[in-house]
Amino acid sequence: MCGICGKLGFEQNASVSRSLIGAMLDTIRHRGPDDEGIYLSPGLGLGHARLSIIDLNTGHQPLSNEDGTVWIVFNGEIYNYQELRRFLLDKGHVFKTQTDTEVIVHLYEELGPQCVEKLRGMFAFALWDQNTKTLVLARDRVGIKPLYYSLTDKAIVFASEIKAILADPAISRELAPEIVDRFLTFLYVPGEETLLQGIRKLAPGHYLVVKDGKAEVRQYWDLQFSKPSQFPSIQDAEQELLRLLAESVELHMIADVPVGVLLSGGVDSTAVLSYVAERTDKEISSYTVGFADPSVADERPYAKLAAETFNSSHHDMTITAGDFAEFLPRYVWHMEEPVCEPPAIAMYYVSKLARNYVKVLLSGEGGDEAFAGYNNYRSILWLERLKQIWPAMNSSASWGVSRLNSWMHSTRVAKYAPLIDATFPHYYYSRTSTPYRYSGNGLGELYSTDFRNSIDREYTVEPVRKLFSAVKDESVLDQMLYIDTKTWLPDDLLVKADKMTMANSVELRVPLLDHRLLEFAAALPPQYKLNGFTLKYIWKKALSKRVPNSILKRRKAGFPVPYESWLRHNLRDTVHDILTDRKTIQRGYFQKATVEKLIQANQERGAYSKEIFSLVTLELWHRMFLDGAQVILN
Repeated sequence: MCGICGKLGFEQNASVSRSLIGAMLDTIRHRGPDDEGIYLSPGLGLGHARLSIIDLNTGHQPLSNEDGTVWIVFNGEIYNYQELRRFLLDKGHVFKTQTDTEVIVHLYEELGPQCVEKLRGMFAFALWDQNTKTLVLARDRVGIKPLYYSLTDKAIVFASEIKAILADPAISRELAPEIVDRFLTFLYVPGEETLLQGIRKLAPGHYLVVKDGKAEVRQYWDLQFSKPSQFPSIQDAEQELLRLLAESVELHMIADVPVGVLLSGGVDSTAVLSYVAERTDKEISSYTVGFADPSVADERPYAKLAAETFNSSHHDMTITAGDFAEFLPRYVWHMEEPVCEPPAIAMYYVSKLARNYVKVLLSGEGGDEAFAGYNNYRSILWLERLKQIWPAMNSSASWGVSRLNSWMHSTRVAKYAPLIDATFPHYYYSRTSTPYRYSGNGLGELYSTDFRNSIDREYTVEPVRKLFSAVKDESVLDQMLYIDTKTWLPDDLLVKADKMTMANSVELRVPLLDHRLLEFAAALPPQYKLNGFTLKYIWKKALSKRVPNSILKRRKAGFPVPYESWLRHNLRDTVHDILTDRKTIQRGYFQKATVEKLIQANQERGAYSKEIFSLVTLELWHRMFLDGAQVILN
């Protein structure tokens, strides 16, 4: 796990200085504190900050082939690199290291940019072909590793993090105002755009080829749900599921440094730990976090049970409201875009704890998107079934539920009431989507008149709407799983996991997101994933003899963080000061009176914590990335 950066100039006499690449590396030092490398060629500069995991002594980057005509900077892990290495040795390639990075160089010599199709793992890399003057940027299938770039008619600048791109004085810091509404609609930023004009994300499962000043983005992988399952019975599917899971965990354990397990107290991370325990004779360590607040479920007893069951050396810690408040500015700095993801702060602290013992953590991230683990899937699927049974009742039912909510003020009722008389593709833009107009709650309009009039709602939801065309003929459940795997997973959950663990120089691996496991899950019939009211049906059934029953059957907690209580009490004054500050209001997005009503409504009912947290992070982001406010890192 590392940080990469670089620049390629398109003009005839373009040059890239060592000092520029050094400045870019300085911003991502936390991603790779063990080593640093720079490669310069006319018009080109590549930079690499290394976290040493495999081949500790000879894995220095940038790395080249034998004659120095192909160079690479690489972030991630290729889990099938030993198999690929044997294939390349048989082809006559000569290796000078034992790294997975060098495998990509020689595989490119064989296959060109299409070499990414052979890679099994998590990765983001930049590869320079001196002979053809071609730059290739590539990102793994699911988006586990981030890669950003800024493309102009003069140059392309790229990096693992946005702040490294901003280290180039040629890059301007200009807001993309239309993306503000996208963030406030989804509570994260789906799609390839960012809040900074001209800085984009390379989409998961894509690579970018730059030659002669022209760039072309190509897709090399997508998740297919139409492929029929090859298994005649659910018992056969269970056996294949367990085989793939065991294989993936074993591959994800490859490292020349200690490996630990991040435990949430749920089925997924416990399953990962169980396979780790079977596949090593070394001491296993595990880590979890809890909170000094009785208002949320404590994951630690279940995590401790998992650790005791599989004999791991377990460590946990407690986070307080003070820890949350202290880290909030650094949360915004490391995330680089506003994201309503309070559990990210817990991820930061638990990885900070783990860093005292290990460099690599395995987690259970991704199981819910692959096998349908969210309550949201069950609720919407049944809602759609009821709408098919009683179509004539939709309008009257919607009116009745809305009237009920005006009395109850229930967030659950408020969420589903508007969906009764709406078609599925028109509302399922995000599992976290929140209506930001509030008129039904007596709060009036949040946006200022000018900002509201500048918004194109079709553009706001465009990244997600386009995805529906790929799965419009699939089942409702598979449509939801596809949309979330392409948006919510990479643009919220995985960016959180990467940025928070790398802030502590820890590599997080996610064996449940191995692409072969994802392809297997996608090909299963929907009823294998959501059966009646049972979520993750085949997953739990297959693991029933492995995971303790109390963990298998516990209600999903989802790494709960008591931020709702903290925002209303411990951080109440801070929230009010930030959101009603003159600087905040003068940005022109919001009406001050409505913001104050929103804060007051949240104080009284606690119904708008996500909205409050999102607005706070949005303003802190403006201050850091546009206004130039400094954040103290330690």
